[in-house]
Amino acid sequence: MEIQTQQSFSGFVASEPRLTYTENGDARLFMKVGKEYYRQEHDGSFTELETTFHNLVAFKAAAEQGHARFAKGDRFVAEGYVREYSCERDGQTIEGEEFTARRLGHDMARTRYEVDRAPRRQGVGRAAAWEASAFEPPAHSQPTTSSPAIGM
Repeated sequence: MEIQTQQSFSGFVASEPRLTYTENGDARLFMKVGKEYYRQEHDGSFTELETTFHNLVAFKAAAEQGHARFAKGDRFVAEGYVREYSCERDGQTIEGEEFTARRLGHDMARTRYEVDRAPRRQGVGRAAAWEASAFEPPAHSQPTTSSPAIGM
């Protein structure tokens, strides 16, 4: 079976994430995102090059979850595709491109976080179970103060 792949994009959130709704009532997330570039020099050091900025959008559940979890400055990894667009604004046609994210998450190489592996409630539809547990903070256990044991 063929491995299905999509385009990916990683960078940082450069603007406050903005949640709006389409004419159909679907959630739409918009973020201006930045991509840093570096060049490796002959001595092994790196030189920072010019950062580029782009538009990132997500829809429906990805938009709602992204808006709830992302803030300006966060590092992210997204899976999706690049889409070219044109629109009329003040009588002028504006053309551009945006990355449409189907999946969106924090970059685990650059973000500290905890994973909540608690089982979701049973007997509820998948989407409802996700929504019910999505915004509950993870339970934190208190560290024990016992001395480490050394065995021979």
